[in-house]
Amino acid sequence: MTGCGLRVAVLVLAILMTPLAADAQQAGKVYRIGLFHVGLDHVPPSLEPLRERLKILGYEEGKNLRADWRNLPDEEAAREAAKEFVRARVDLIVAFENQTARAAKGATSEIPVVFLHVTDPVADGLVQSMSHPGGNLTGFAGLGDVPAKDIELFKEVVPRVRRLLVLVDPQDPVTPRRLGEMRRAAEVLKLKLVEREAIDRVDVERVFGSIKRADVDGIITASPDLRTKFSGLLIRLAAGKGLPLHVHRKEWVEQGALFTYAPDLASVGALAAQYIDRIVKGVKPADLPIDELSQYKLIINLRTAKALGLTIPQSVLLRADEVIK
Repeated sequence: MTGCGLRVAVLVLAILMTPLAADAQQAGKVYRIGLFHVGLDHVPPSLEPLRERLKILGYEEGKNLRADWRNLPDEEAAREAAKEFVRARVDLIVAFENQTARAAKGATSEIPVVFLHVTDPVADGLVQSMSHPGGNLTGFAGLGDVPAKDIELFKEVVPRVRRLLVLVDPQDPVTPRRLGEMRRAAEVLKLKLVEREAIDRVDVERVFGSIKRADVDGIITASPDLRTKFSGLLIRLAAGKGLPLHVHRKEWVEQGALFTYAPDLASVGALAAQYIDRIVKGVKPADLPIDELSQYKLIINLRTAKALGLTIPQSVLLRADEVIK
C-alpha cells in the first residue's frame, strides 16, 4: 500500500443474492450487509471464500442483498464505519478481526454481527461465553491464539534463537493473557523476551529503529491488533533487519515472513456464510455458539530462511504442513 495507506479504502461490493428457500427471506426484500476490516496491507483471506459459498448456496448478483465492504486503517475508522452501518440500517454486520468486532459491538446491540478471525471474544468483551454468546454477536474464534506454542515453535524452527523481540500493544484487551503465556513458555526454554510497546505505525518504526540485529534473534507479536494492522510493515522491517518473523497467516509467510502456526483462515469464510444464512432465516446470534478454530498448520518459507542464512532442522521440515520453496 502506498500513499493511500492512511486513508480509508472503501469498496462497495454489489453482492445481491437469491433466496435459499421460499420461506427463508421476505419476498422482494433487499438485504443490506456491512462488512469491514482493519488492515490496509491486505484483504482478509476469508472474504472471497465467503462470497463463493454464498454463490454456491444459490445467491446471485442483482437480486436481494447489497453488501458494503470497507477496508480501514485503524480502530477509530472502524468505529465510524460501524456507526455508518447503523445509520444505514443494515440488516447484518460482518467484522473480520478484533478491532471491527469491538467497533460493531460498541455501535449496536440490535443488529446481528458475525465476526471472523477474532482471537479471544470472551477476553475482548464481545460475548458472554463461547457456548452461549448472548447479545447480538457470534462468530469464529481462535485466530492463531496459541502464544506458548508459538514461542516453542520459534525455538524449534530457529534453534539458535536466544532473544526475541516481542511487540506489545497495551491497548489490545487480549495482550495481558497472551503475554503472560509467552513469558512462561520463554522461561521454560530459557529465552529472553525483549518487550517493546507499540500502538501505531510510528511506534513500530521507532522500535525497529532502536533495535540492532545483535540485540535480538527474532521477532514475534503479543498483540493481534498490531499484526493485523501492520503485517506488511512488519515483514518489510524484519527483512531489513535480517531477522526471522513469526506471523499468524499463510499469506504473510508467502510475502516473506519465516513461519506461521495458524488455522486455515480461508475456510472460515465458508463457515461464516452458513451463519449469515441462518441469521437471515431468523436464528438469533445469541443462540449460535462461537466456533473455535482447532486445526492448525505449520507453514515455513524456505526462501526467507535462505535469505536470512538460516538452516531449518530437517525434523521440523518433515513436520511442516507446507514448505514454501
